[in-house]
Amino acid sequence: MSEYGKLLFKIRVHPTLWFVIGIAILTAHFVEVMMLLLIVFIHEMGHAVCAQHFKWRIKSIQLLPFGGAVETEEYGNKSLKEDLAVVLAGPLQHVWLIGAAFLLYFFSIISYELFQPFLYMNLMLLFFNLLPIWPLDGGRLLFIGVSLYCTFLEAQKHTLHFSAAFAVLAFLTWLILDPLNLNIWLIIFFISLSLVMEWRQRYYAFIRFLLQRHYGHTNDLAKLKPISVDSQEPIYKVLELFQRGCKHPVIIMKNGKESGSLDETEILHAYFSEKMTNGKIGDLLYSY
Repeated sequence: MSEYGKLLFKIRVHPTLWFVIGIAILTAHFVEVMMLLLIVFIHEMGHAVCAQHFKWRIKSIQLLPFGGAVETEEYGNKSLKEDLAVVLAGPLQHVWLIGAAFLLYFFSIISYELFQPFLYMNLMLLFFNLLPIWPLDGGRLLFIGVSLYCTFLEAQKHTLHFSAAFAVLAFLTWLILDPLNLNIWLIIFFISLSLVMEWRQRYYAFIRFLLQRHYGHTNDLAKLKPISVDSQEPIYKVLELFQRGCKHPVIIMKNGKESGSLDETEILHAYFSEKMTNGKIGDLLYSY
């Protein structure tokens, strides 16, 4: 079996989707839910196939009632261009799905009763997933954009803060327009839970980001970006200045003058391998 065929064994159906399918059967909306499941499946496979193309390590492919999630073991050390391609690979699937459905309808292969809900679901999923809310595709695009200008931790913090603010605005609008819609309440629950969990685990994600750099998973770093720090700066504070897509030579200043420099690999080695978690960055000049 090909490496792409093996992706099918990583598909997981979220419990909320089984719940929605059950309601659909009871309310005679089974065909519509099967359409939705097909669209969500193709959307997520777009992400997964693109990630597999770039040799990303994929853990699972989650299917949800309003989208899905491809869980990988990459923590921000792939190039921003690769990350952008993987994120966009999902929404782009809706373009050909809509085009194919239109051709089938135009040549009278499917009826208007099938074409209309299929078109509506595609457009709704496309625009919903592009909202700038983590962990939707729009939130991931926001994270990529902010990462061009901020450190990993700052980009993560700004993305989650903006996502939370935009989510509150979107949720209030949806609830005013359609407060009795069960799907909206499911979406609110899932997005809120995802944002809370991501905020609580932000330092865990940051450590994984650093560990991947420490173990050499940084072949795609785009540019060299020196960092100037005082010799008395704690090592962990220097690590918090690391940015996605950049390799960091660290220039150490003492009394306003440059006293030496270190490669980021030396700092990562000192922190993770030599356990210098409370050391000062200036101390490393005498070690290397």
